[in-house]
Amino acid sequence: MASLYLHIPFCERKCNYCDFYSVEAPSLMDRFLDALVSEMSLYSSHARGVSMETIYLGGGTPSLMSVPALEKVLGHVRRTFQTTHDCEVTLEVNPGTVSREKLVGYRSLGVSRLSIGVQSFHDDELKFLSRIHSAREAEDAIEVARSAGFDNVSLDLIFALPGQTLERWERGLAHALRFEPEHISAYSLVVEDDTPLDRSVRSGEVIPSSLETEARMLEFTMQYLGAREYDHYEVSNYARQGYRSRHNYSYWSHQNYLGLGPSAHSFWRSPDSPSATRWWNVSDLWDYIQQVERGSHPISSEEAVPKRSLINERIFLGLRSDGLDLRRLKRDFQCDLDVLRRDALRSLLDEGLMCYEGDRIVLTSKGYLVCDEIAADLLLP
Repeated sequence: MASLYLHIPFCERKCNYCDFYSVEAPSLMDRFLDALVSEMSLYSSHARGVSMETIYLGGGTPSLMSVPALEKVLGHVRRTFQTTHDCEVTLEVNPGTVSREKLVGYRSLGVSRLSIGVQSFHDDELKFLSRIHSAREAEDAIEVARSAGFDNVSLDLIFALPGQTLERWERGLAHALRFEPEHISAYSLVVEDDTPLDRSVRSGEVIPSSLETEARMLEFTMQYLGAREYDHYEVSNYARQGYRSRHNYSYWSHQNYLGLGPSAHSFWRSPDSPSATRWWNVSDLWDYIQQVERGSHPISSEEAVPKRSLINERIFLGLRSDGLDLRRLKRDFQCDLDVLRRDALRSLLDEGLMCYEGDRIVLTSKGYLVCDEIAADLLLP
């Protein structure tokens, strides 16, 4: 099994905190889509015999695509790759870019899951984040999604904004739950290098929230959503029973994935191989289009991922999600962490930062707050 990611790099306006590759060049959409389907064809033999169990259209703003454009893309996916009968198809949606008619069309094409970039239900916070929509438009997008037949909806929310209080974050979460989403992704605001937000922070115009405030908000979010039957299955992700993001979970569980479009990353490990290969596409739309039109893979760089790095990635990803499967780690890499890190594991148990669930190491709520530090203690040198 594997997963397919399609990067749709167009935005109406780039947000000040975002470091994902995107452009404000809608006139290139049609030519880009031609290149995207051509890139799929370049990989037709790569994934032969492998079924795609998830398809994820991210960006950028994939919901800028018309229904015929999405039909072209998904139609070529299904002609080029094998897909499972219950393939999860997720499309990222920005409020203000969709109508009921458009979402009905998306649903008819097999999109089964929407990830709606709400970010906040407070207009002043949306303005700070330079989002193009209002709180009312975010509410409308959710309601329209429901009326269009979507029963698997995820909401993206951001906390630890400058000046944001815990009480205000609680009100935002409570407002989100009024819509009974199946999934919530709750991220702390990260100041990424060389973004407009980063420049505002360095100039002193914006003062970020403290790490203590961020930790209190994360701890509150875990408790608040957990009490309302949302399973905390990754540091920033919560789902009702049966509604985990299968696509993102494939990343966190170290499964193969193929990324197409500018800046998209891929990871591939052959069965029984001690190593893997990771590669990524050029982060320039025009360069991407020209390379694909010449019949070339638009790869910027690639690297071999040796066994030790794979082990450490497995440890890190497992701890961030629903636990590190020690049996799978030993089976895949002959790595017995119970032996190699016995003292560190005992200390983490004694401190109440982790527990064992069968053959799986699972972080406690307290442990999630210091996940990166715990991973550093367990990684192989």
